Amino acid sequence: MFRLSCLLLLLLPAALSYLSLLPAPSRVPSSSSSTRRSTRYNTGSHLKSTVDENQQPGSTSRPKKSKSQRILESKKGLQVHVIGLSIHHADVSVREKLAIPEVEWNQAATKICESEYVSEAAVLSTCNRFEVYFSATESRPAMAAVTKFLSGHSKIPPPVLRRSLFHLSSSDCISHLFRVSGGLDSLIVGEGQILSQVRQCHLHSIEEEGRGGKVISRLLEGSVKAGKRVRSETDISKGSVSISSAAAELSEMRSMSALQLPFSEARLCVVGAGKMTRLLVTHLASRGLQRISIVNRSYARPRELAEQFPDVEFEIVLEEDMFDVIGRSDIVYTAASAAEPLISKTLLESNGLSSRPLMIVDIGVPRNVEPDSNLVPSVTCYNVDDLSAVVARNTAMRQKEMIEAQNLLEEEAQTFEMWQGSLGSVPMINQLQEKAEEYREMEVKKASKKLSSLSERELEAVERLSRGIVNKLLIGPW
Repeated sequence: MFRLSCLLLLLLPAALSYLSLLPAPSRVPSSSSSTRRSTRYNTGSHLKSTVDENQQPGSTSRPKKSKSQRILESKKGLQVHVIGLSIHHADVSVREKLAIPEVEWNQAATKICESEYVSEAAVLSTCNRFEVYFSATESRPAMAAVTKFLSGHSKIPPPVLRRSLFHLSSSDCISHLFRVSGGLDSLIVGEGQILSQVRQCHLHSIEEEGRGGKVISRLLEGSVKAGKRVRSETDISKGSVSISSAAAELSEMRSMSALQLPFSEARLCVVGAGKMTRLLVTHLASRGLQRISIVNRSYARPRELAEQFPDVEFEIVLEEDMFDVIGRSDIVYTAASAAEPLISKTLLESNGLSSRPLMIVDIGVPRNVEPDSNLVPSVTCYNVDDLSAVVARNTAMRQKEMIEAQNLLEEEAQTFEMWQGSLGSVPMINQLQEKAEEYREMEVKKASKKLSSLSERELEAVERLSRGIVNKLLIGPW
């Protein structure tokens, strides 16, 4: 025991002298002290060439990074970014070209991560927004890589696409996603569908094929938690409306002016039988409408709707007879998952639908109705961009709830930023531990001659003792 105590005295000065030479850990600047920027993405063409300069032609996988590159990345830390567009920044004609079905979100994220500059990625594509959340250590080439992907996917030249895109980084990106999840960035303030969509984005990001990684998946998870908290602790979603209910409300408001017919007497037709249709039928039924024609590719989903709404009388018609049903309807809602428009000026005129009033409300993205349908004299068309009257009234009713919700979202965003900031200390701690272990081994080796008389068991005790000293010095408290 005396010899072990002597060894402790030998090792302690070396460990303390090493710690005295270490630099103080740098502080992570808080979001309140940093200058926040929210700008549209506008990258010069010179960045485009940087995306592929380290890749072989035709390569589909990311080049393997050297140890020095990985160390450099760990020192810099991953920053979060978002590039995208929404109903606030881009017309539906642009949004529909970028839209990606949910089953392909991970596939798109994988393609984005093929760039050596993008470490993690997740895609969120809805009827009102298209956004790519990604993490990177070098923001400019990473942004260029993501923009290049979006341009290739949408077939829109980069200079044209950039006019509609927005780009946010770090705190602004975090704040934006939390507002999206909380329903504050929605066309209909407080609507609940977006929270479900962000949740799906998070679940896809942590799948085996997902590319959310450690940071982006944690960001999405935090935003879902924040969205749930906002809806449970405020009245932001009380009486709120979705796109489907806004469509029902808009058609009710415009029925007399466009059709000279009370909404309660209008004959209704809905094209499509998915989730949007189910929500739409819910709101139509709540307004007392009991007869609805459903046009779909098959009978399965419309029959499921009929079972869910026993008080509504459904007429189920296959897609090939769509214009026969439209011909005897006053209001047509389109919410089909179709790659190409289903209704156009030519089709309306060729089917004899240009002689009597008809209202068409298109809530599909991509659009189900060609814009030229509005040129038919008797036809009035609306799409998701035409819901401003409903939106204005909805927003005015929720000003107080929006302020309360924003405060809660900022709290949750700060929690994520604190977690992200702690990641910057991990490389320094690892280096400190490695260096301390190196000093420990060196000091033990120096004392090996003096310890030659110790038994193997006593030498193991010396090893444990020296490691314990180093660990306690590193862990604190101070």
